[in-house]
Amino acid sequence: MEHERARTPASVGEPEVPGRVPLAVVVVDDRGVISHWSTGARRLFGPARAEAVGRPAIELMPVFGAFGDRGWEAGLRGDTAGHATTGRASRGPGPGGAACDVLWWAYPLVGPGSGWLLVLATGTDALGATEEDARHVVPGTARHTELSGSARLAAGLPEILPSMSPQESARVVAQVLELGYPVLELNRQERVPVTPDWGVPRRAGRRLRARAAADAAPAAPVPDGAGAPGDTAADTAAPDLEHVAVRERLEFLNGVSGRIGSSLDLARTIEEVSAAVVPRFTDVAGTYLREQVVAGEGFPDGVPDTSTVWHRVALEHTDAPGRWDDVVPVGETMAFPAETPFFRCMTTGEPVLVPHIDEAMGHAIASQFEKRDIRPLITDRSMLVVPLMARRVVLGFMILLRHRGRAEFNDMDRVTGAELAARAGLVLDNARMYTHQENVADTLQDSMLPRIAPRMPGCDTATRYLPGTRLGRVGGDWFDTIRLPGSRTALVVGDVMGHGLNSAAMMGQLRTAVQTMAGLDLEPAQLLRNLDDLARRLGDTHLATCQYAVYDPIGSRLRIANAGHLPPVLVRAADGRSELLALPTGAPIGVGGVAFETAEFAVEPGDRLVMCTDGLVEVRGQDIGAGLAALCESAAHPAASMDDACDTIIRTLATATATERGGRRDDVALLMTRLNGIGGRDVAVHDLAADHRAPGRARALVRGQLARWGAPGVTDTAELLVSELVTNAVRHARTARVELRLVRTDVLLCEVSDEDPAPPRLLGPEPEADAGRGLHVVGQLAGRWGTSPTARGKTVWCESALERP
Repeated sequence: MEHERARTPASVGEPEVPGRVPLAVVVVDDRGVISHWSTGARRLFGPARAEAVGRPAIELMPVFGAFGDRGWEAGLRGDTAGHATTGRASRGPGPGGAACDVLWWAYPLVGPGSGWLLVLATGTDALGATEEDARHVVPGTARHTELSGSARLAAGLPEILPSMSPQESARVVAQVLELGYPVLELNRQERVPVTPDWGVPRRAGRRLRARAAADAAPAAPVPDGAGAPGDTAADTAAPDLEHVAVRERLEFLNGVSGRIGSSLDLARTIEEVSAAVVPRFTDVAGTYLREQVVAGEGFPDGVPDTSTVWHRVALEHTDAPGRWDDVVPVGETMAFPAETPFFRCMTTGEPVLVPHIDEAMGHAIASQFEKRDIRPLITDRSMLVVPLMARRVVLGFMILLRHRGRAEFNDMDRVTGAELAARAGLVLDNARMYTHQENVADTLQDSMLPRIAPRMPGCDTATRYLPGTRLGRVGGDWFDTIRLPGSRTALVVGDVMGHGLNSAAMMGQLRTAVQTMAGLDLEPAQLLRNLDDLARRLGDTHLATCQYAVYDPIGSRLRIANAGHLPPVLVRAADGRSELLALPTGAPIGVGGVAFETAEFAVEPGDRLVMCTDGLVEVRGQDIGAGLAALCESAAHPAASMDDACDTIIRTLATATATERGGRRDDVALLMTRLNGIGGRDVAVHDLAADHRAPGRARALVRGQLARWGAPGVTDTAELLVSELVTNAVRHARTARVELRLVRTDVLLCEVSDEDPAPPRLLGPEPEADAGRGLHVVGQLAGRWGTSPTARGKTVWCESALERP
């Protein structure tokens, strides 16, 4: 492939652009033999492709420094290995009869097989400079990121490489950029990149040269049957030129198709579309999308009108930096007036061509926009507005502008622009649909995962949830913390087998069921048994593992039941030792007919409990024990905070498992709890005789305890609540003793326990009755209240705000 500067007559008006020169591209294999010889190489050095390919490169090119001082093999494997070399050499009379200097760049590259050399070269006579000025131009290399438009330079580099697969081209480009981008050094401070020559000027130059050659050729009769009598070579040249123009446009469209749609990210797709057309097809490209498309919402309905809101999402141009930013900034939201080419394009769905915007038209278009003057940006330019459509709906449009020095847009460009917009519209619609589905998945997942408070009575928690893949962000993993009576906390982790919406829906039902049954204060094993029955009634299409634990911070006890889930890790605060808790495995939820067991463990304040789903530790093809061992080790690592500890586990386990399975593919739910406990000084327990004096004694005990805790501001409310609960127990419970317990956490917990298992009933009191209002008073004054069964009866409890000293 060659990189060639089009030479056009001055009447065409094409400006001279530094750094765009005819470029010879030669590939030399590991034997020093030429394997690729471009048309530019033939023009620079003389031999045709058939003569050059297969011959030693050192015989045809005066670029001896590229091959090293000791010949080809030494140059590639020694002197030049690992860096690019450049140089300048004298060439004798070339194909045109004139002598010139050759500027060359050589890149030793490494491929799947042996090493090879890429040589780029040009003659000083192609620089368009005087002989004196050309002497000061030398070839060099630079990091492409040091040059303006670095992304565009990197994207254009494949255009000057030999034909190869996209993977091979990407590999070669990466090596060339690492070794140094080719530049022309005019002096020590000024460097000009050698850039590809794009688009219409190149084609126009070819056409003019071919037309001039055809006009200069003598008329010759056409062989019989080849055309009409009297046809000449000049007459038959036009179809060939037209064929070349169509072929170049097809190559351009194919190239654009290959460069856009590399991802389903909407923002990146927009950038790719803009970069694909500037500067090859146009000098300015502004992209506008409808509000629903940018927001990732559903498909926009109806034909756009003057009230339709559009977002300017990209603006790519070759003008001086900042020229467009103040007048038409990216990110602006606006509606377009009716009397504009833009409105006609968006409502008809057809390209709108304005070959030349004169001053009158520029003023007419600019007058439709308030508080801005766009005339300097559009006047004296050629404009093409193309719709971005999908399924016959306009998603957006692109405004394309060409400078005065470039050929105006014509009907063929309009066809090309329409095809370009159709392909870009399809890619944008795919990205829009993916963004919409991703938003739906995120919303669904967020709605199903709980908002867990970092602090609970007697414990602190931290959580992490990671989706398995970006294409399956909704999964069946979940965690939860549930506040229970007695300052206890239920800790839940579960995993519905499978992925997608069905698993997420099942997860939502199971999580709701666990929250409901936890309020009944069931034993962990009984709760899992009830959950298993519910799952079987919902259907047999899904199974789930689940772990349900209840932490009692006052008794420092942990009770856990397991349904086919991974064992949790307990990290002891005393010595930092971590261990997997030995639990009965149990069967997954949904199997049915399997009994569950509750295991009890003694814990100490400061111990940490780590519960997770198997996506964190499972390594495909390996024993899960390796992942559990890594979990134990990482959980024991000291950390400054609970969040830091979670991040350490995620990072460590990702490193330990990604190498084996090529990255995480399953969802991850992680719940870490620090078991702080509630000390004895924050708990007061009193045993009262169940007689008419009990409410008074209870009020006195509450008053004295709150005074010792330094919270006298809540004494009156607390006394009233305790008095009502004790009175209710004395009057209605068949018991001889009543136990009063006060617990100080972030709230004041008052518990009254008796030996009657019958729960209290909230009745509607008669208007004239003098009793039956006790629980109504409790419901009005307490933040929460309820009842829970005990081994010997029941406990009625309530919580109220507590002023901390």
